[in-house]
Amino acid sequence: MGELVTELAARWEARCESERHDRRQGSRRREAGAGPKYELGFTDRLLATLVHLRTGLTYEALGVIYQVGKSTIGRAVAEVRPLLAARGFAVPQRAGLRLRTLEDVFAYAEAEGVTLRIDGMETQVRRPRAHRPGRRAFVSGKRKQNTVKTTTISDGQGRTLWSGAVRPGRMHDQTRVRTKRIAEQFRMHPDVRAEVDDGYRGLANEFPGQVSAPPRKPKNRDADTAPLTEPGSPPHRPACRDLDAAAETATTAMDVAALVESGRCTTLPSDLAA
Repeated sequence: MGELVTELAARWEARCESERHDRRQGSRRREAGAGPKYELGFTDRLLATLVHLRTGLTYEALGVIYQVGKSTIGRAVAEVRPLLAARGFAVPQRAGLRLRTLEDVFAYAEAEGVTLRIDGMETQVRRPRAHRPGRRAFVSGKRKQNTVKTTTISDGQGRTLWSGAVRPGRMHDQTRVRTKRIAEQFRMHPDVRAEVDDGYRGLANEFPGQVSAPPRKPKNRDADTAPLTEPGSPPHRPACRDLDAAAETATTAMDVAALVESGRCTTLPSDLAA
């Protein structure tokens, strides 16, 4: 915790000073330290943000704990959350190495020989404001609710390496892959291997040597006796349970963060990264 405070405190102070410079439209007119003091110091702001993101504790409850108003907690979370999100995702057993972009994830997987697990997560959000263009795009055809979809990449142990490609709930998983240029990463890193679910079958069809998907369900056959693959077809991985377990472990951890802010789709990307 001390290392995290040391790492982020200077960035937070620089950001606050930049905002003050913009408000006064010039250099400081008084000595440093003059003026009203913060009700919460940076350490308390960081703790309140971490508790809110990890447990979903409301602003009101945190305000009671710290004896401040909920608006103060809200401002603290809004200031610290981008700093946490910018740190990226920690790499297992590699202290100091963090993955901040999709390019970092694929470079790490290629260098370390890690098989990636790609899965999607659908999170319910508040209904977008009335008369907003594209409002219907958030209505999921699967859940019949206003949702956003997120692509999560994890390793074989279910540890999250990257989460992004946040798009409205009606968009198909494969379309999110195209818009985020995940397919381009497979072309640039031909040695990377990945396992996906049925929603990303198009990715497996395009890169059969790199991406594997669960076998298709047999049609008009007895499910107990039908083979998983057609005779003469390339072998698929025998079951998708390992992928499901790893992906569910990663997405369940992300779902905790996705519930904060009462499902606001505007802050969800930074909530997931933080």
